[in-house]
This record gives sequence, structure tokens and C-alpha cells, in this order.
Amino acid sequence: MMAQYLEIKAAHPEALLFYRMGDFYEMFFSDAEAAAAALDIALTKRGQHLGADIPMCGVPVHAAEGYLLTLIRKGFRVAVCEQMEDPAAAKKRGAKSVVRREVVRLVTPGTLTEDSLLDARAHNYLAAFAEMRGEGAFAWADVSTGELAVASCARAGLGPMLARLGPREVLVSEAQEDELRELFAEAGAVATPLARASFDSTLAAARIAAAFGVAGLDGFGAFTRVET
Repeated sequence: MMAQYLEIKAAHPEALLFYRMGDFYEMFFSDAEAAAAALDIALTKRGQHLGADIPMCGVPVHAAEGYLLTLIRKGFRVAVCEQMEDPAAAKKRGAKSVVRREVVRLVTPGTLTEDSLLDARAHNYLAAFAEMRGEGAFAWADVSTGELAVASCARAGLGPMLARLGPREVLVSEAQEDELRELFAEAGAVATPLARASFDSTLAAARIAAAFGVAGLDGFGAFTRVET
């Protein structure tokens, strides 16, 4: 089981892994230590790894939303890993077979959609900032409502833009993360760094066209490369 956990965790190093075990989501190692402190719950241990005790904590599945909200408000990202088969089905493959599990959702401050986790009086914006050859652009979306917009925005105007929109999370190139993290934090937003390739305008245009099922973006208006 622990080998499976470590494999899944390795694919999501930036997030706390909620690992489903029956009626609980369990966390291990540094995830457990961070979550136990943030949630004020008991930190225990389960077995050993490389000769050292494995820290562990857990939350009941039926109450998970409340714990998720607390973690998100404290700036954590959470990867929710569910059991994809019944334990009885796993046993049919052999006594030592492990229940198949997969991450079914990555929960971040800007991707909440559950009414119980959202403030009905305010937007919950996921934003992105990009720069190219001295020009900048800022895009924002509310995943819970479908609102989506983009505007030209030089770095000098980023502070006022953050103050006006109040995004919960901002996607930014990993090359700019260190320069902008403090500015985002002052605005109450979590910075999420992405690889530079994620901000390639040609690839972005193709992804947008594919998402909307269109051949090109002309029907949406005129956009600069950095806005795309």
C-alpha cells in the first residue's frame, strides 16, 4: 500500500494528498505533519519507511469538505485520491493486491466549485499573468460561474488589478514566481508556478480553440499574443 501511496504522491509533490482508505482520507510523511498542524488534529504514526516511523493523520470522508476549506484558506493545494474499486475486487486478484486508487481532483483556492466551500457574496477568481517582450496580460475566470475575461496589464498595473479583482489564485510562469510571489501574497492570492511552455501563445490558442470546438479565435475578438 505504501508503495502505491509514494507513487501517487510523487506525481503531485506540490499538493497534500488525501489518500482514501475506507471511511477516511489519510495523509502521511510531511503531508501529515503539515495537515495536522493546520487542522489541529492528532498526528500519529503507521509503520516504518527506511527505518523511521511514518507520520500519519486522517479526516473522515463524511466531514472532508470542512477540512478541505480550512486547508484551502490556509493556502494549501489538495489532491483527492479515491478508491477506484471495491476492496473485495482487489482481493480477487490475490491476497496481497492493493485497491486501485487514482487522483480524481486537484483542489486549489481558485478551482472551488462546491457551494458549501464558496462565499455566495463574492467571486472566486482563478487568474493568470503573462509577460512577453515588454507587454503583459492578466486573465481571470470564476470556475463556479463560467465568467472569463482577459485584459492588457503591464507589471506596473498588476497591483491595482489584483486589488480590484481579488483573485484567490494566480497562475504565473515559474521564471517569474520569485519576483511576483510577495505581490500576490500581499493581495491575498496564492501563486501557482507553471512551466514556461504553459504560456506559449500558439499552444494556448490551440487549446482554447479545442476547448470551444472552433477552428480559430477570430470569433471571440482580437487578442495580442500575450493575451492569448
